[in-house]
Amino acid sequence: MTVLSWKSVLFQLLLAAGGITIFTVGAFVKNKPKPLLFSLAIGTVLSAAAAALLTNGGQTPFFHMLDVGGYARFFNGLFALVAFFSLLFSHRHAGLRQVAGDEFYGLMILAVLGMSLVAGATHWLVFFLGFELLSLAFYILITMRRDDPLGNEAALKYLIMGMVSGGFLAFGIAMFYASTGTLDMPIGLADLKKTGSPTGMLLSLGLILTAAGFKISLVPFHLWTPDVYQGAPTPVTAFLTTGSKIAVFAGLLRILMLSSNWLWVHSIPVLWTLAAATLLIGSITALAQTRLKRLLAYSSVAQMGYAVMGALAIREDGGLSVIFYFTAYALMDLGAFGAIATLCASPESDLDELDSYRGLGYSHPWQAALLTLCLLSLAGLPPTAGFIGKFMVFKAVLQARYAVLAVIGIASAILSIFVYLKVIVVMFMKPKKDVAVTSGFGMAARVAFAVILFGVLWAGVFPSPLQTLISRIIASIGI
Repeated sequence: MTVLSWKSVLFQLLLAAGGITIFTVGAFVKNKPKPLLFSLAIGTVLSAAAAALLTNGGQTPFFHMLDVGGYARFFNGLFALVAFFSLLFSHRHAGLRQVAGDEFYGLMILAVLGMSLVAGATHWLVFFLGFELLSLAFYILITMRRDDPLGNEAALKYLIMGMVSGGFLAFGIAMFYASTGTLDMPIGLADLKKTGSPTGMLLSLGLILTAAGFKISLVPFHLWTPDVYQGAPTPVTAFLTTGSKIAVFAGLLRILMLSSNWLWVHSIPVLWTLAAATLLIGSITALAQTRLKRLLAYSSVAQMGYAVMGALAIREDGGLSVIFYFTAYALMDLGAFGAIATLCASPESDLDELDSYRGLGYSHPWQAALLTLCLLSLAGLPPTAGFIGKFMVFKAVLQARYAVLAVIGIASAILSIFVYLKVIVVMFMKPKKDVAVTSGFGMAARVAFAVILFGVLWAGVFPSPLQTLISRIIASIGI
């Protein structure tokens, strides 16, 4: 194996080494120094991000199993960014909740490694290993507060759903191999006439889509989402709703990009139905919520509907729209949950009841400002990144002649405006209620706040550089 080949997977090597180092320090250094563990986690993420940006692995997959080209490097950088912000938001929050140990930081690093394997996999074995590593890390992260009944319930539900989705994925991969005689994605997906049974392939990808549907909360696989989001530590929820979903969708997007025309035609009705159901049910259910984390959970369900819309239009430049949308989504959801992470009703509980946010715009203006901007961006209002993302998705969908789906998407967007404005009205137009207590708004959170505020506005006002970058990445894998 050449030095250049190993250099192409430097991102993954750094994450693996960083995670092991954090666990080693936690095991052998007395008192498990929290500042040292946090610094190691931040250093690992930043060094991995630098590797993703600066190391060009070429177009040949590593051992023909892992993409190291522009597509994978872009998502690796995005995962590192998501982990960086999640760590910043967790700095004081995790210390207050007594979860800031080597397990917390080490598992977050290993979760990023799992994300990179899922998004970069060109071989089903690597995809499965990344999928399970990602799931295993979140099983434990969700239940870090062992004395919290909601956290234990959330972890149990995520564990059960994770095991079910893992079973579907394993059966789907087995059917793929039985149908094509290979576990290589590009070869198996490219030409069904040469590789094997079309019927078996449809069954295989149906099982794999079901597994992915659980992870990205597509209707009807979304029922675990509100309970897990509410019970998990808020920085973990931010990490889960962005990094995990983007990773699985990036892998799903690669499958669609590599699929033959026959397979693509047979996928359209399924994706159309999933997109429509996810958009409507996510938005309608969010309207009835009185807890902010549950409201954002159902909101994230609806956001996945827009992503599936973009994936449907991939043959009409939909790859550009959906990747841009996910970049914006990462900033929007990280900012929203990050603002919640810096607030609490008591040292033991999050500020979750919507009524507790009354007057927050005046008592805690920085948190309210970030939350408001991110909610407006999630609603798709200008001049935010969410507006540009939704505009690009709808444009691609209309170019692909899915007019009815576009109408459903517009109806969902209108409903979502009411959902998000409900929160903003409570923060700025309801009498102040002295419940909110700042718990995690330290220097680390301030840095995250500033960067996210800038990123959401910059991508909304000057989207061209990011669009150009994504277009080059899509071209690099032949779309």
